[in-house]
Amino acid sequence: MAQSGKSTRMIWAGEDGLFSEGAITAPIYNSVAFGYEDMHQWFETALGKRQGHIYSRNTNPTVAVLEEKIRQLDGGEKATSFSTGMAAISNSLFALLTPGQRVVAIKDTYGGSNRMFIEFLPRIGVEVALCDTTDFDAIEAEVVKGCDLLYLESPTNPTLKVVDIERLANTAHAHQATVIVDNTFATPINQRPLSLGADLVVYSATKYLNGHSDVMGGLAVGNADLIDRIYHYREITGAALHPQSAYMIMRGMKTLALRIARHNENGQAVAAYLASHSKIEAVFYPGLADHPNHAIARQQMDGYGGMLSFAVKGGFDAAVTVLESLKLAHKAASLGSVGTLAGPPKTTSHVELSVEERAAAGIAEGLIRYSCGIEDTDDLLQDLEQALANVAL
Repeated sequence: MAQSGKSTRMIWAGEDGLFSEGAITAPIYNSVAFGYEDMHQWFETALGKRQGHIYSRNTNPTVAVLEEKIRQLDGGEKATSFSTGMAAISNSLFALLTPGQRVVAIKDTYGGSNRMFIEFLPRIGVEVALCDTTDFDAIEAEVVKGCDLLYLESPTNPTLKVVDIERLANTAHAHQATVIVDNTFATPINQRPLSLGADLVVYSATKYLNGHSDVMGGLAVGNADLIDRIYHYREITGAALHPQSAYMIMRGMKTLALRIARHNENGQAVAAYLASHSKIEAVFYPGLADHPNHAIARQQMDGYGGMLSFAVKGGFDAAVTVLESLKLAHKAASLGSVGTLAGPPKTTSHVELSVEERAAAGIAEGLIRYSCGIEDTDDLLQDLEQALANVAL
């Protein structure tokens, strides 16, 4: 399986054998508990000396297939799952950090992650240094000062900045720090952070991995010792992934390579179109040659994704005009679906932040985050054209 292509691995990883009764698709085990006639086997399973399942808050056969699939796709030693993407992020941070430790992170993280760094971690005595996302010298300087955990996101939400994962991971490891990378935007199709030196990768499986805006979930994959610690925290705090959700995420992942190819195509075309439009002030997409981090993206990514953001001349009012005029975009707070979604970060990715906090993160109030779906490219371009025609300059 290791030498297979991406689409092949999406189908077969974790599912390369028959299931109960000869099923070729992983069954959904909705059972809360799993019984044992042999008390010795039950005891051995409870102690982890024998493979098996006892209680679905801890492990579940359906969920285990999904965890094995993401483990193989990312090339990790082990994986675990969560009820949401933020559960994956928060559980990982709380499981690995203790009072008195120090985190170095970038300013341009998802709003919920940012809130962890500016509110919740300091509350338990964890020091956090937030750095300018693409000032790699500054990030390394903070790591040298003292760092137990380096947290990165690339490309970032919603400004699509790209960080040099390999360079920063090398620096972090030289100072005995653990490296976590949020790979939600890129997915294992476009980027594999573990191969670049990350110790742990986290996902909101709600987004591209599932791809249909109909289920929530989170995943973490990487170093076995780290995953064991995170799993133990999750099984006690209870943010378990439901087996029905795990099944739906797995089903979505089987077409991930195909979908991402189309997302990449549409993202590149939409970004290029907007970059040449007279009513657009700025476009943020790593696939554009003039993107400040394009060279790094080209080196560490296999594709640039379907996510982009752009600012319309005229500020927030102009952005509202465009959003309300779009016909082929759900105005909703999500991303990574087969259908295009659009909205301002002030009501989507960074609604948790104040105006001042968004400004400090370089997020203009009139910025539009645009998640290209898999519609026909020309239809998306025509929709944007008619929407922008309604903007009066």
